[in-house]
Amino acid sequence: MKRLLVFRFSAMGDVAMTVPILYSLVKQYPELQITIVSRAAFQPFFEQLPENISFVAADLYGKHKGIRGLYRLYRELHEMKFDAVADLHNVLRTFFLRWCFRLSGIPVEHFNKDRKAKKALTRQKNKIRQPLQTTFERYTKVFNKLGFSFPHTFTSIFENQNPPASTLSAYTGSKENQHWIGIAPFAKHIGKTYPLEKMEQVVNELSRHENYRIFLFGGGVQELDILKNWEQKYPHTQTLSGKLKLNGELALIHQLEVMISMDSANMHMASLTATPVVSIWGATHPWGGFMGWNQSPENAIQLEMPCRPCSIFGHKPCYKNDYACLNQITPQMIIEKVNFLLKN
Repeated sequence: MKRLLVFRFSAMGDVAMTVPILYSLVKQYPELQITIVSRAAFQPFFEQLPENISFVAADLYGKHKGIRGLYRLYRELHEMKFDAVADLHNVLRTFFLRWCFRLSGIPVEHFNKDRKAKKALTRQKNKIRQPLQTTFERYTKVFNKLGFSFPHTFTSIFENQNPPASTLSAYTGSKENQHWIGIAPFAKHIGKTYPLEKMEQVVNELSRHENYRIFLFGGGVQELDILKNWEQKYPHTQTLSGKLKLNGELALIHQLEVMISMDSANMHMASLTATPVVSIWGATHPWGGFMGWNQSPENAIQLEMPCRPCSIFGHKPCYKNDYACLNQITPQMIIEKVNFLLKN
């Protein structure tokens, strides 16, 4: 049996995007043993996958911190005797680790970020507006270089077994004839975040339907305060943030009929459970390669503007200072898309 080591430390959405590729790989090569190294918080993404995918937590702020800590991690992993290493992150930490493995004679391949193409897509002048390779395709190429060829066969982490109903029933009650809708209104950067006052209008309108149940997703004190305020103001609306761990959130998302999300980790979490996503795009664009797994481009809400995309990650300030790409998306556009999906 061949043993393959895979690195991807962050961010949450990027780690989630490794799941469909690793699943597809081991389905094609059941004799392959894969060990994914990432942050401990992300382990639930891999708990429902085949048994020949195992997880190792990297304590990057503790015993694996700094050069000495990374070398300690290398020594721990080297003792597991891997046949090849796939670096799906390609940052300084993983560069050091793969350098160590290469010195020990183990084949290593790494993720190509293609910064040149991304710069051409997002620059203000002479923008080359065309789709780039998706992150899934870039991950796949790493394994192709190691000699593995495979089709993409992943559908859901709950493909073979639904999460236990008891995981959620204490918080949600029974679903019965309700339509469950998720709303994840936050993103890491302002260039990816739909204005909260407009998203509140979406919550207000959807909450008026007697047979709609809305679950709000977010994290952090400030976000939780906003969600609790909406929960109190609007009927049929609930937030379980702070009450469920990641595996519980995945189980809840699996029960949703649609998720409203930014270009954020929640889009990718929903994609892992085969839940349709109405995704909202501003400074970023699906052409950047981060559309959720098997998500329909028709459900991506975005405005065609000559300045878009201006950023791959949404962290650059709007050079027009108006974020028109987000502000000109109306709540009704989102509501209509959700209603259409629920009816069809």
